[in-house]
Amino acid sequence: MARALQLTEQLMAEPSVTPSDGRCQALIAARLQPLGFSCETLVSGPDDFRVTNLWAIRRSAHPNAPTLVFAGHTDVVPTGPLENWSSDPFVPTHRDGKLYGRGASDMKSSLAAMVVAVEEYLAQYPEPDISIAFLLTSDEEGPALDGTVVVCNTLRERGERLDWCIVGEPTSVERTGDMIKNGRRGTLSGKLTVKGIQAHIAYPHLGRNPIHDLAPALAELVAMRWDEGNAYFPPTSWQVSNIHAGTGASNIIPGSCVVDFNFRFCTESSVESLKSRLTAVLDRHPIDYALQWTLGGMPFLTEPADLVGAVQQAIRDETGLETQLSTTGGTSDGRFIAQVCPQVIELGPPNATIHKIDEHVATQDIETLKNIYRRVLEQLNLRAQALAA
Repeated sequence: MARALQLTEQLMAEPSVTPSDGRCQALIAARLQPLGFSCETLVSGPDDFRVTNLWAIRRSAHPNAPTLVFAGHTDVVPTGPLENWSSDPFVPTHRDGKLYGRGASDMKSSLAAMVVAVEEYLAQYPEPDISIAFLLTSDEEGPALDGTVVVCNTLRERGERLDWCIVGEPTSVERTGDMIKNGRRGTLSGKLTVKGIQAHIAYPHLGRNPIHDLAPALAELVAMRWDEGNAYFPPTSWQVSNIHAGTGASNIIPGSCVVDFNFRFCTESSVESLKSRLTAVLDRHPIDYALQWTLGGMPFLTEPADLVGAVQQAIRDETGLETQLSTTGGTSDGRFIAQVCPQVIELGPPNATIHKIDEHVATQDIETLKNIYRRVLEQLNLRAQALAA
């Protein structure tokens, strides 16, 4: 059995539903330490939600060597109804050239491919011109309050230099390497509470309907064009996710209406501009309201340079594909890493079955991904040599 596939199965056999890590990070640290990595476990979070993080680094002997970080998460989402799975989600199972189980694509195959790629690379180049690190967490699929963001803050406080980062999120569509993420949109959520006066619905003059008050402003917000996007990002979007009002009775004017909404915003808009434009709309209408904001993450973008070029070349050499750069999809821990690392991309296997019943990955994709990661190491080491010359 190929070593990357074998490690993938070992990781998948650990039932590491957020915030549990199972023994995944210990298994990975046991592979890294013999290679010269210094491994540090950082535990964070309250007693009922303890998060395990791993920071591991192998420093180059060359002064001022740049650092490549492999980043990812060992936690997985819940399985859903076990009876709907074709096989036990935590017993890696092979069918028709595919490996089934929770975490197969998201993202234990990526982690295994990263580790084995580094093993193979260091066996061939034992004294590289780059430092290599791993940043892993068990809190990516959850609230993400005690995971990667905690490690990044710690590294910032220490003055740790990070130059390039590859996050192993499943980014591919049809074939491994056909798409990478070189950025992600930011996410800004809001809870709008519109106050009214509850009354009997037959006597509307004795009440004030907050839904009616809100409707004109809501229509204006739905029609707004927040920005035009740019060469890398689609335009910023604003979507309502929930509207709550009333008691459930059909003869009562509600006393309040609560609207949950979310911006997925690009680098053409700022948090401040989105907030001010939305409140300006509300203020133009005769409504009594309160707003609560939650910033889930800032947008980040890695324009084509050393890292993107190395990844593109590695994918081309391994698969013949010309990879597509994309910033679509949800958020990832890349948003935290981008605050301490200037170049961040995401590269992983196809994502068609992530979070689904019978999640799976083609076994060949694991080997392909491992080879791409190894080639990226080779490409970046060549760039480091050229810079040092």
